[in-house]
Parts: sequence; C-alpha cells; structure tokens
Amino acid sequence: MFWRSVVGKLWFTILLLVCFVLILLTVLLLEFFENYHVLEAEKELLQDATRISDVVTEYEEEDLILSMTELIQDPSSRVVVTNDTENVLSSESNESDLPELDYKWFMEDEELASVVNDGQEVMKVADLGTSELGLLVVGTPLENEEGAVFVYQSLDTIEETTQQTTKIIFLGAGIAIILTTIFAFFLSTRITSPLIKMRKGALELTKGEFNTKIPIRTHDEIGELAMAFNRMGRQLKFHIDALNHEKEQLSGILRSMADGVLTMNRQGDILVSNPPADQYLDAWFFENSTQPGSEEISRKTLPSPMRKLFDEVIELEQEQMTEITVQGRSWVIIMTPLYDEKHIRGAVAVLRDMTDERRLDKLRKDFIANVSHELRTPISMLQGYSEAIVDDIAETREDKNELARIIHDESLRIGRLVNELLDLARMEAGHISLHVDHIEVKPFIDKIIRKFKGLADEKQVQLHSEVDIKQTRINIDPDRIEQVLTNLIDNAIRHTSENGVVKVRVQASEELSIQVADSGNGIPEKDLPFIFERFYKADKSRKRDSSQKGTGLGLAIAKNIIEAHGGKISVHSKVDEGTAFTVQIPDQANLFDY
Repeated sequence: MFWRSVVGKLWFTILLLVCFVLILLTVLLLEFFENYHVLEAEKELLQDATRISDVVTEYEEEDLILSMTELIQDPSSRVVVTNDTENVLSSESNESDLPELDYKWFMEDEELASVVNDGQEVMKVADLGTSELGLLVVGTPLENEEGAVFVYQSLDTIEETTQQTTKIIFLGAGIAIILTTIFAFFLSTRITSPLIKMRKGALELTKGEFNTKIPIRTHDEIGELAMAFNRMGRQLKFHIDALNHEKEQLSGILRSMADGVLTMNRQGDILVSNPPADQYLDAWFFENSTQPGSEEISRKTLPSPMRKLFDEVIELEQEQMTEITVQGRSWVIIMTPLYDEKHIRGAVAVLRDMTDERRLDKLRKDFIANVSHELRTPISMLQGYSEAIVDDIAETREDKNELARIIHDESLRIGRLVNELLDLARMEAGHISLHVDHIEVKPFIDKIIRKFKGLADEKQVQLHSEVDIKQTRINIDPDRIEQVLTNLIDNAIRHTSENGVVKVRVQASEELSIQVADSGNGIPEKDLPFIFERFYKADKSRKRDSSQKGTGLGLAIAKNIIEAHGGKISVHSKVDEGTAFTVQIPDQANLFDY
C-alpha cells in the first residue's frame, strides 16, 4: 500500500511537519497583525488628533477648524473638539454606523475625562454598551487651553483590514502547502526511486540473477549505496561461482570414488551420498521390504545398523567401524564425527564393498575344484562305460549301443563345456563380436516366450509377459540377447515349483529393459555375489538332476554378453519368495553392423 511505502511515509512526514510550522506561523501572524493594525490605527488617530489640536489652537473660527479637520482626519473616523459642555465641535464621517458622541459621554469615562482634566493623551478601545459595535478612541489635550480633541473610529474598519490580511495569510499558507506537497512527493520519489530499484535488484539476487546492476545517477549517500550494492552483487557472484565450483569438484570426486560416502547431520538425516552408497541403501531397503521409491525414505533415513553406529559416534565422539552383509554383499562401514569448531555437527561414513576381494579369494580356492569336478564326472563315466565295453560286460548289441550313446552324450557334454569356456575366455578378453540388427521388440520377445511355452506347461508353471514399449524398434544383436534370455527364462522355469509364476517384463524407450522374475525357491543371500561367476551353482545338488543339469557358465556368459552391449545385469532374490533378474541394454545404433 502507498501509506506503507517509503514514498508515502516520507511525503506524509514532510507534509505534516510543514503543515505544523505553517499553522503555528499563521496563528502567530494573525495575532501579530491584529495587534499591529490596532496599534497602527491608534498611532494614526493620535497623529490626526495632534494635528487637529494644533489647528484648533492656531485658528478660532469654527468653520475653518471643521474644514481643516475634515481635511486632516481619516474619512472613516469622527472628530470631537470640546472646550466645555456648551462648546463642542463634531466632524462628519463616511461611516453611517459610527454614532455621534457628546461631551457627556467622554466625561463619564475616567480615562477619557483625564484628557480634559489632567492633560494626558489617551488611547482606548471603548464599548458603547448598547450594541456590539466597538470604538477605538484617541484623545489629546489642547495646548494652553482647557479642552481636548477626541478622534474615534469603528473597530469594524480595523476588522476588515485584519480579515483581508487573514485571507492573504491563509492563501499563502494554502499555496505553501500545495507547493510543499508537490515538492515533498517529488523529493521522496527522487530519494526512493533508487531504493525501489535496489529492492528489485535484491529480489533478483535472491533468484540467482547476480548480474543485476543498479544505475548510479548521483554521487551522494544513495549513489554510494548503489555502488556498494553493485559491488556486493559482484562479490556474491564470485563467491557463489567459487562455491559451485567447489561443489562440482566435490561432487565429481564423490562420484568417481569406488567407496560409498554418506554425510549425516546431527539428527542422523542423510545430506550427501554418492552412487556406491546409493547402491547399498537400495539393497538394504529391498532386503527389509521397504520400497525405495519414496525419495524421502531412501535418501534421508539411515538404515537401522548404521543408525546404531551413528549413535555411538555421536555419543563417544570417536571413529567407529562395523561390517554389514546386505543381499549377499559385505560392506565395511567406517564412520567418523564431523566437527563445527568444537561441537559435533554430524558424521561422515565411508562404505567399502569387500565382496570382490572375498569373492576372488573364494574363487581362487574353488576354481580348480570346480573345473576338476565338472570334468571328472564325464571322464569317469567315459572311463567306466568304455571299460565295460572293453571287458565285454555288455552282452547284447542293444546294451553296447546304450553304453556307446552314454559315452557319446558325455563327450558332447565335455565339448559343450570346453566350447563355453572358450567363448567365455574370448568374451572376457574383449574379443566378442556383435552382429547388430534393427529388430522389432514385441515380435522378438513373443518368439522367445513361445519357445518356452511347452517347457512351462510341462512344469505346470505360468509364463506371462508384460510389454510396455515407447520405441518399437531397437538395435541389438538378437542372437546374443536371445541366448541371454533363453538362459534366464530356462533357469526361472526349471527352479520354480508347480503352479508357480514366471513373468517377463519388457520396457523399451531409449534402452531395452527386461526383467525375468519367478516365484521359485530363491537364491540364498550368501550365494548372490557369486552367481555370475564361472562354475558357480547355488544348489550343488542340482547337478545330479538330469532335468536341471548345467555347466554353471550360463550366467557368466550372459553377463559378458550384456556388458558387451554396454548394458548391465543385476539380481535381487529372497529365499522361498523368488528371484528377479534385470537386464538393461542401451540402443546400439552406433554399432549397427551392415
């Protein structure tokens, strides 16, 4: 509102101050001029009375005295010359309302009588008593004679002069107030205009517009304030840019770190996290049946194991360390207090994923055993059945053919194992070749689903597909991706009990995302970190089941194929609830093989 603005306040203050001064000055001037007019009238009447007394003293003829008196006196006044009660001369006046006073009226007033009796000059404002008319009466004695000259005038004449003066004063005061109003508004506008621009500039600064500049049009305090404001804007821009640079540098360092980093305030809310730390949080929320879709929950709330460690750090003000296993991955967490001068303002936690180190240790111990185990079984069978043929244990030709068929199957098994090992070695060495083609997503998925319908019906497992595509065609190597999906769907069906469900969810936009989820037995948490390793089998007894026989290289090959496409494959699983494999493959348009 106008009255709340600086312009309104300054304008009103100046106007109020000037009005107060003008009112006080007007009252004083009115009082002064009222007294001044009375005094001037008394002085003029006294001068007239003195000159008339000289005329009366010098001349004796009454007509001459009256004519001279009329020349000397003010037309609005009346003159009375008296020597005694019988000899009274009275002049005429232009004022018809001015009464004619006799010698008796003057003698009845003690002050006026003193002019005749004592020879004193008298100036008096008299009241007739019979009306509201007041008179200004001046009396002066005659020199060397008994008598006096009285000159009186109606106060209405002086009142008219005073009213004219009052009008002039009020007119001047009104003009002064109007000019003051215009000047005050102009002055307040001139003063507050730069302030309004500074306010607008400050609001722009709050929005991040640090290039805002206030024009400097004066060299007074307001101009210096504008200079300081512009300097402040430049300094703010410099410091904000420096802070953003430091923030981007810190963010880049955090993103490039292999270890996870979490920063918490004193209340335990997460302030900063990097991608490895986010992976830990997502895995923990998934394992504890908490949907990480809520940004508030997944990004601000500490997991309960870390919360306990955080409380110890805040209480003891010392570095603490613990080890937590989440979804089969081992995390070593080191938490250190953060200080604000002398007070703790929070903590920083470093999360190191030790799974790879332990996996490598385990793989070094298990690799030879796994390879020898996978080769020993078919070699033993080859040796045993071939000895049976050599020793002529098989009596009939059919028995010998059966033994030969078994030997043939086991030799094929060894061949597949060796070929898969060679393929895996080539993939890990980076020698895999992709034959990228522009394929239709939905027909490609439908073909794979149809291929497994028979196996699903045989196992009494429900096989469903959910396809949500925004991009109908995508560039991939269809044979390699079909090999991956064949392995995942086959594993899902074979390890899902009767009346179970296997769902294949497909999304295609800028990348192809495929999830194969089953309601099977699940994978134990301790086995999750190793399922993509060569020869690794979570259920060691499966190799004895001919329907579930495998080499243990399928998932390792699938991982290498997906990584060759520039994508990634991940798994989440809970025992007795099911397993979900997720494959994300970017569009390979830049690798299109003509």
